Amino acid sequence: MHEITIGKVNQLDSNRLMLLVDESVNEGFLHIRRLVNDFDAGTNKFDQDGEALFAAYQNDEIVGICGLNRDPYSNSQEIGRVRRLYVSPKVRRFGIGRMLVDAVVEEAKTHYRTLVLRTNNPIADIFYRSIGFSRQLESENATHFFRLKD
Repeated sequence: MHEITIGKVNQLDSNRLMLLVDESVNEGFLHIRRLVNDFDAGTNKFDQDGEALFAAYQNDEIVGICGLNRDPYSNSQEIGRVRRLYVSPKVRRFGIGRMLVDAVVEEAKTHYRTLVLRTNNPIADIFYRSIGFSRQLESENATHFFRLKD
């Protein structure tokens, strides 16, 4: 496998993400299409204080994406939300998802005490728990959380 690099995205070129959009839609996932639509519409550009968007690149092709937002479902300024994680099927199982979430966690440490996310995908549940997230049973807006600091 060729080298993977993770970089913060400041300007999203929607055309470069179309392969990921197509792959994700073919798998029944709509969240990457939503990422592109929200970014293009300006409703979520991951550009507010405490927010960031990261991409995984292989040979200048985007093969994964993951974002960090202030949690819109919480009144607390101390909670961030992992958003829109997706890795191309052709490069899964090489640690790219973890690399992307690690970048989000590092960014989040300077802004938040806790990260949350929501998923109904059993494979994603296993992945997130394997990298240190815990199940959150009492929330309707989050299924997992990760304590950044006490």
